[in-house]
Amino acid sequence: MLLIATRSFPPEIGGMQSLIGGLADTLSLDYQTIVLADKFIGDKYYDNNKNYKIFRFGGFKFLKKLRKINFLKEIVRQNKFKKIIADHWKSIEQIPDEIAKTIGIICLIHGKEINHERNSSLYQRMLLAFKKANIIVANSHFTKKLAIDLGIEEKKIIVIHPGIHKPNEISNNDDLETKKIFEDASIKIITVGRFDKRKGIDFSILALKNIKSIYPSFRYVIIGKGDEEDTLKNIVRSTGLENHVLFFKEISQGLKNAFIKNSNFFLMPSRIEGKSIEGFGISYIEAASYKIPSIGGKDGGASDAIKHGETGYLCDGNNLEEIYENIKLMIENKKYLTLGKNAKEFSEQFYWENIVKDYKEIINS
Repeated sequence: MLLIATRSFPPEIGGMQSLIGGLADTLSLDYQTIVLADKFIGDKYYDNNKNYKIFRFGGFKFLKKLRKINFLKEIVRQNKFKKIIADHWKSIEQIPDEIAKTIGIICLIHGKEINHERNSSLYQRMLLAFKKANIIVANSHFTKKLAIDLGIEEKKIIVIHPGIHKPNEISNNDDLETKKIFEDASIKIITVGRFDKRKGIDFSILALKNIKSIYPSFRYVIIGKGDEEDTLKNIVRSTGLENHVLFFKEISQGLKNAFIKNSNFFLMPSRIEGKSIEGFGISYIEAASYKIPSIGGKDGGASDAIKHGETGYLCDGNNLEEIYENIKLMIENKKYLTLGKNAKEFSEQFYWENIVKDYKEIINS
């Protein structure tokens, strides 16, 4: 049996949620799996369609954490688990030492959640939590290096990239809906992600203002939500791109996939914002699975998800001119067609059926 303890799980949307959800789905095909997750809107419908048991915990943060750890202790006492898999160091820090010593703990790391100031209380808590882990799985070589630089035990760290499900077939309704929204735009651009500064959506919009003078017929669809939503919409208004840039928040997975499939390229030139970094960028791989190349930021772990000049382009997310030049390069001579074909082939190594082999190896060790 496997026990997955997580703070981030579907139906909540996000990179970490997609990763842990996909991991649970795939591992449950070979192991009896139990997931401890947070409550979220629509979780009952989601949970009822799974072949493994999901226990949900809600309420105030402190009480929710207390209920979850108490339940974990009780279920471990009643069952024999092969491994405990956690999405975050905070998901294992309250696990008693006697459990950590008898059941192997695998803890995933993603980037920004470990990037704490040395000697801060969070940093000290993090190091203590990682002492409970037998294996630490970094989502990219960048994240592994960051962890080592922060003093996390190198011998515990391995790199396993996030996996993706094979691309779903797009329904006729979703396909027609997105084509209607893109209308007759000659250039169709997509971004899917949380509205954080580090995603570089603000600079993407500003770069497209300049692109408009060369390619006036484009449409840019942005799917997501977050603290920067009002700021981004103000930038769109100030640049006069209201007829070119569209925002979508609460849409179905099928419609999201249809937007990706009907785009020419994915745009997310991420950058480092304080301690916030892009550890990998699963959205680049998801786009690639639909034959869509990406423009990403060179800072962080995107270089594991985008092969510069082969499956897309990497640029300095702080440099507006560089973002503009890469967008132009992507559009010229329909370069996105060749890059998209390469991206599709590259994405296949990230299918869960391939990625799960690395997890099985450490689970069975």
